[in-house]
Amino acid sequence: MALSPSPAMSRVHSATDLPFSRPGTPVLHPANLVQAFVGLGSMGYFMARNIARQSEKSLLVWNRTRTKSEKLQRELGPDKIKIVDSIADVAGLADVIFTNLANDQVVNAVYDEIVSFLKAHPPKTPKIFVETSTIYPAVAGELDAKITSIPHTHFVVAPVWGPPAADKAQLIVVLAGEYKIRKEIAYLVVPAVGRKVIDMGGNVEKALALKLTGNAFILGAIELLAETMTLADKSGVGAANLQMLIGYGQKMLTDSFDGATALSIEGGLKDASHIRRLALESNTTVPTVDIAHQHLVTARALETSALSPSKPPFEILDWSALVSALRIAAGLPGFDSAKHGGVQKA
Repeated sequence: MALSPSPAMSRVHSATDLPFSRPGTPVLHPANLVQAFVGLGSMGYFMARNIARQSEKSLLVWNRTRTKSEKLQRELGPDKIKIVDSIADVAGLADVIFTNLANDQVVNAVYDEIVSFLKAHPPKTPKIFVETSTIYPAVAGELDAKITSIPHTHFVVAPVWGPPAADKAQLIVVLAGEYKIRKEIAYLVVPAVGRKVIDMGGNVEKALALKLTGNAFILGAIELLAETMTLADKSGVGAANLQMLIGYGQKMLTDSFDGATALSIEGGLKDASHIRRLALESNTTVPTVDIAHQHLVTARALETSALSPSKPPFEILDWSALVSALRIAAGLPGFDSAKHGGVQKA
């Protein structure tokens, strides 16, 4: 089986972008390829939008909250987005199904529904499921076993890095699964949603382990930034004078804790829990992540507590808002750095 990319996806890439040769002569022609996307959260919305823009046929979309699907349809038009009413419709109608969901429990629930439908209605043509969420590695292995037990059905994982890059299709995709299938998917996701693929081989669990390890580094960096910037404000030298204020540091400096543009606190807590579990099972320690996890919990409590001295102006906070826990501990407003006072010069 080969599902070659459409002409719109034929942009030339360097060897580091795609670690695979171009797929061979297609069995299923791209013009007949039906793609679907399940889960239109802060990351999934942009991924689905970019896939739809590249696709020759309408992208089928399903989201628990239908308003998200309707918003995407209004943005791109009904010729690009077709809203379906159920997970069963997605499983029955699409050839390639992308999923991007909130947590392991939701992922399992959605795939249980998919498996139930496919067992009752065995597919006669190939179907590929592409799980892009950040789930625990063992869960990915379980999903692989469930999906591939059904004839003509394939499974790959493709967790992604870089929420701010999702809008511009500049994500990094970590890909694992059966060789021929991940090769096909690589040419669907680059350049549709990402700029680069990291090939982790046939073991789907390895891709998730890499994603969590990378997130451990990011979360640790956020924690260190939060500590040093709070110290700078509290000691009177000013966080703005630190010369490392890029990315999440800039978000802390300007209180730009919008969870719609980065990983949410809930997502951060989920990933931190997975990282700590992976460390425990690997007989290693991640003390910085342990501390960051505590501060994420505190930040979530501050977000909702009536006793919090300041409130964030965002519906959902991103994980850099963990700095609010350190600020409160230092006697500073958690979500309003403008009230921290100016630089104290000698």
